[in-house]
This record gives sequence, C-alpha cells and structure tokens, in this order.
Amino acid sequence: MRKNFAYGVSVVALFGVIVVVFAQPPAPTESPTATSTPTPTAPSVLISTATPTPTPTPVPTSAITPNESGTVSVSSTLGASPSISPSPSATPIAVQAAALGESDLGWSEKGAPAFRLDQAVITALAQNPTVLQALEEIRRTKGVIIEIRAEALPQIGPSFSWNWTDPNLQTNTSFSTFGQVVPTPTPGGTPTGMGNGGIKNLRSDISYNVKVTGSQLIFNYSTFRAIRGTFFQRDSAYFALRNTVDQVISTVKTQFYQVIVNRELIVVQEESVNLLESQLKDQQNRFEAGTVPRFNVLQAQVQLYNQIPQLIAARNSYRISVLQLAKTLGLDFNPARGNAAPLRVRGELAYIPRKVDLLAAIEAGKRNRPFLKQQRANVLNAIEQVHVAIGSWLPNVNANGGGEWLSNQFNSSFGDVSKGWLTTVTGSWPIWDSGMAWGKIQQQRALLSEQEITYDDDVRQVELEIQQAASNLAQNRELIQATEKNQETAEEAVRLAKARLDAGAGTQLDVLNAQVQLTTAQSTYLQALFGYNSSLAEFDRVTGAQSTYSEKFDGVAPHATRSRTYYTGSDVDALGKPKRTNPFQPGPVTAISPRPSSK
Repeated sequence: MRKNFAYGVSVVALFGVIVVVFAQPPAPTESPTATSTPTPTAPSVLISTATPTPTPTPVPTSAITPNESGTVSVSSTLGASPSISPSPSATPIAVQAAALGESDLGWSEKGAPAFRLDQAVITALAQNPTVLQALEEIRRTKGVIIEIRAEALPQIGPSFSWNWTDPNLQTNTSFSTFGQVVPTPTPGGTPTGMGNGGIKNLRSDISYNVKVTGSQLIFNYSTFRAIRGTFFQRDSAYFALRNTVDQVISTVKTQFYQVIVNRELIVVQEESVNLLESQLKDQQNRFEAGTVPRFNVLQAQVQLYNQIPQLIAARNSYRISVLQLAKTLGLDFNPARGNAAPLRVRGELAYIPRKVDLLAAIEAGKRNRPFLKQQRANVLNAIEQVHVAIGSWLPNVNANGGGEWLSNQFNSSFGDVSKGWLTTVTGSWPIWDSGMAWGKIQQQRALLSEQEITYDDDVRQVELEIQQAASNLAQNRELIQATEKNQETAEEAVRLAKARLDAGAGTQLDVLNAQVQLTTAQSTYLQALFGYNSSLAEFDRVTGAQSTYSEKFDGVAPHATRSRTYYTGSDVDALGKPKRTNPFQPGPVTAISPRPSSK
C-alpha cells in the first residue's frame, strides 16, 4: 500500500515538473532577446480584427538575418490593422464588411449610389435592357394587330392625274368623200382654218382626271382568322415580358447576395492573413530565442504566402460581382469616376426559414408561371394559323366604289367637267390549285402539334425546376444548421485553447490554429447563407411568386390575359380543355419471374 502511494506521489511530482518547465517563457541566449508571446485580449466571437479605416497603418514585419533563415517581408497593403490580435473580433462580420475602406476593397466607394435589395430590383425593372426589349416587343405586336385588322376595314384614297400635250403635236384633218380621215399638213405647221373640206382641231391641250375610291373586304376567311391570331401574339409578348421580369428579379437578388457574401469573405480572408502573420511573428520570436528550429519559421512563412492569393482573389471577386450587378441594373459607366465603384450595396445575409409544401408549390407554379401562359398563347395562335390555311379553299369577295371627275376634251376649265360614280364588286374562288392549299394546311397542323408537344414538355420543365429549387432549398437549410453547430464547436475550441494558454498548458500555435478553424467555419457558414438566399430567390421565380414587383406592369396587360383562356392548372391540357383519361394508357408494370424449367 505504501509502495503504491509513493509511486503515485512521484508520478504527480514528475508531471508538475514537466508542466513548469514547458510553461516557462524561452530563456535568453546570445541571439537577440525574444519578445514574449502576445496574450489574447479580445473576446472570442466572429472573426475579424481588421480596423475599418480607409488607409490602414502598415504592419511592421519582422526580418530574419540572411545567414539564419532568410529575410521575411509581408506587403503592408495586405494588413488591415497596425496591431494584430490573435483573437477574433467582437464586431459582427456584416458590420466589419460595411466598414471596409479603399485599401481593403481595391477601389473607392465614396460618392457611389447606395442600393438596398428592393431599390436594386425596382431600378432593374426600369432600366434593364432585357425588360425594355420585352416592352418594345409588346408595342410591335400591337402594331401587327393594327396592320392585319386594317385589311378588313374600309380603305379610302384619292387619285389625280394631269396631262398637257404640246399643240404642235396636234394635227389638222380633212375628210374624204368616203369618210376617211386624211391628215393635211399645213405650211409652217399652223392651221389654215377651213379650206378644201378640212376643220381645225379644237381639242384642249390640257386634260385631268380626279378620282376618289374606297375598297371594302366583304369576305376573306383567312384575314378574319389572322386577326384573331395577332391577339394571341400580343398576349404571348405580354407573358414573355412577365417571364423576363421574373428572371431579372431572380438575377438581381442572386447578384445582390453575391456582392454581400463576397464583401464579407474579404473580412474572413483578411482575418486569416492577420492570424498567419501573427503566427509567423511568434515563430520568428521563438526562433530568435532559440526554442524552435528554422523549419517552424519557414512553414509559417509558406502558410502565409499561400493565404495571400486567396485574399487577392476575394477582393477581385467582390469587384467583379459589383460590376455585374451594375450591368444588370442598367447603370452606365461614368468616366468621371474612373476606377471607383459604380454602386454600393446595403444589406446583410439573413436566414429566414420557410416551410415548403412541394405539391402545393408545383400546382402554384403551373398556374402562375408566365412561361406556361406564353406557350398557351403560342398554341392558340397556331390554331388560328391552321384556319388561315383553310381559308385558301374559300372564296374572297371585295367591293370598290367612288366618284370620278373628268375634264372636258375641248375645255380645260374646272367648271366644265364630267363627274359620276363607280361601283365594282369582285370575287374569286380557287376551285383547283393542284394541292397548294392542302399543303399549307398540313404544314400548319404539324406546327400546331409541335406547339402542343412543347407545352406538355414545358409543364414537365416547370415541375422539374420547382422540385430542383425545393431540393436546393432543403440542402442549403441543412448546411446552415450544420455550419451553425460547427461555428459553436470552433468557438468553444478557441475558448479552450486560450484557457490552456493562460494556464500554461498550451501554446500560442494551438490558439492560432483554433482561430483559423473558426474563420474557416464562418466562411463556410457565409457560403451556406448565400446558397439559401439564392435558392429562395430561384424558388420564388419557378413558382411565379414575384407579384410584389411585377404588378407594376399591369398597365400593359391585355384584358384577355386575365381570363380563363390562360388558366394552366394541372386539370387542363395544352388547349385549355379539361384533360381526359386515356383508356389505352398502360397500367403499372410488374416483373414476371421466369418459370422453372421442366427439365
């Protein structure tokens, strides 16, 4: 018993000696005096210690003499604060990202217009070129309606002709006894009056004709059905506008969130660089004190220089995302700003859980998506084009009428004219055209079948997009929950590493490694937040839930677009008629096991 007790006491004493020895600061040697390991002072939350000032003070870098391990120098522009703290900052990432200055972003945002999400969407709907082109397409289709409709309406127009003939070109005539008119030339080219049976030509050298006519189409089946088709073309253009609006809204939201996450990732990368700079400085101090080998310094240097390109790439990704958002908003390049930012965004990524009912979302998407309604309009227009082709078999009847005023052939006075009315009715019926009309009908029927097949495929496309968006939404929701737990674990690891360092049982390297893991977890969390918000924007697009912004275009909506003609629920087909159950549709297929052989 006493032996066991003595053995335990000796083990505890030995462990205490080891703790005391390894917790001692490095002993001074003949090399330059080593500085003590910096003690963490900031509380352990979030990630950045960057000072949000436009012009940060250059970070003093330690140098190792060439005969020891070579000179180490870190660019001062990559440091964000004059004093590096090895602990995360208590300031939230969004606040630090909003305070980044010119040196942190690579350009100046001073004086740039600021946009919130709703302001960015409204600006895009007013200035985006794709939306403006869709509006002009509606105007074009309205012009087509006016043009085709004019063929069935009265058309009235005047016509006028005026002629003058040189008197020298008019000749005298003489009558023979047989009543034959013989030209009688006159010396000097002038008439000689009555002589030798001739008379003077009394016709006026001026003649004119004034006519006012009107035409009216009495019957043309093709024209009447073509007019109906133009209305469906107009409706298709309107639904194309609504589909474009939904796409632009989704694009603006995604790009807006991308700008926010890229800006916050700059904070994360700067924190990583700062932590690695602190680790390098600590290893340099320990090497100078003779407590660590040169390999530790070189390893810290390599880690730092491997992290710097990621910070540079993060800044470039932020600038590119801002430029892409500016183009989507329709903002022109301002030469006066030069390389400065065209805009600034205000907002932060938030996690707002949304419960998704997949079946209800699919049905809502079918009923609300302008994409399907546009294809329905194309199907209805194809039906009218079939009837236009059928009109080639039917007769055409036109009527023309008007008044005409003719000048007197012997007097050019406007008071001495002949006037009267004209009426003409014309008709035609192509009884035999060698199959030309039948060929047109076959073409249009084939195009109609293609449009119906396209509609059915578009329905399946809408179902697929909704299911994909719901799946992506669920994935990003799970990622957020997982990364939230990972953040908590990383924060706890930082707290334990600091506690062990304060107790003398840990090292500064343990604290720095834990802090690097924390910043990695926070970066992953930011990416998950961006994925969730962008998936949510896509889900709203594929389900047609963008009415908050798209209702501003109701002023250009034709009345027919609000009718049941464009109901696209699951219970109707491509023509808008109730679906019928196909009696020949195959039932469920079951596998048949092979019969055992009789042999």
